[in-house]
Amino acid sequence: MTKEQIKKLTDMSRTSGWAAKIGPDILAQVLCKLPKTKHDNLLVGIDTADDAAIYKVNDDLALVETLDFFTPVVDDPYSFGQIAAANSLSDVYAMGGEPVICMNIACFPKELPKKTIENILRGGYDKVTEAGALLVGGHTVDDKEPKYGLSITGYVHPEKYLSNASAKAGDILILTKPIGVGVLNTALKGGLLNDKEIKNLIEIMATLNKNAKDAMVKVGANSCTDITGFGLLGHALEMAAGSKVSINIFANKIPVIDGAIDYAKMGIIPEGTYNNKKYAEKNILIDESVEREMVDLGFDPQTSGGLLISLSKENADDMKAALENFGVKYGVIGEVLEEAEYKIYYKNQWGDYERAI
Repeated sequence: MTKEQIKKLTDMSRTSGWAAKIGPDILAQVLCKLPKTKHDNLLVGIDTADDAAIYKVNDDLALVETLDFFTPVVDDPYSFGQIAAANSLSDVYAMGGEPVICMNIACFPKELPKKTIENILRGGYDKVTEAGALLVGGHTVDDKEPKYGLSITGYVHPEKYLSNASAKAGDILILTKPIGVGVLNTALKGGLLNDKEIKNLIEIMATLNKNAKDAMVKVGANSCTDITGFGLLGHALEMAAGSKVSINIFANKIPVIDGAIDYAKMGIIPEGTYNNKKYAEKNILIDESVEREMVDLGFDPQTSGGLLISLSKENADDMKAALENFGVKYGVIGEVLEEAEYKIYYKNQWGDYERAI
């Protein structure tokens, strides 16, 4: 096969990254019919739509278990491997845990060059090593559409894990990565991004959430989730529902990746955005002041997105200082309310909210 005949990675997939995720409406219809696993040592299962399961081994140790894999979001194989690994590791970080053992989940077409496969796996290996975990094997299958990710076991103290179902009224919400990944991945797949935009997008997706996790564990947070396939508003909705609270999200306080708003204005929107919106909008009141493109970005499926952290206002200054000390960029994007008519209120916040807390 000549170099000209080899397709780009993103050309070999119908959708990119977490935009390939089955829609939340379909998942909800299927999962609600399955039996719920109950066990005294199962601290977190599927009941709260959390990012990982947690199983208590003894009074000092619990296992964090997760897996994630998806289709290519970029054409560079090494970068794809890094991004897929960072995304998988994020589930453990969202629970306040530390990844320990990782195994590859790999689906590759037979015609994919061996060097491409090697570079994907090398990217994953290097990112796992950066996380301080061990990559110890995995499983591969022949698949016409390439997919890669990890199965991970992590550790956490059974009394110190975080869940997406423990936000408290009066908390503030901090987001540790900008949104817009889905829009930009769609633009990349269409050949619209320039080299600078591609480089910035890869850097954001390949960045581990380890430092953000270390900061929130050090300071103390009430609840956490990572922002992936259901978008910022979809995952905030899961947090609100699991915690039995309502949440204000301030659209004009959300950090957005450079270029994402412009591409959204052009209508470069992944299909997953509309699936997310259709499923969640009945529980979300969107203020008319929020621009159309920020509505789209609120539902935009993210790949290897940041952590959404809920913490008490009293810890806000310490959390911001810790994040800055760890070099984590962040935005204070909302607040947790007592449970109200809607789970999410999406609006613009006028005035300096961050200064007011």
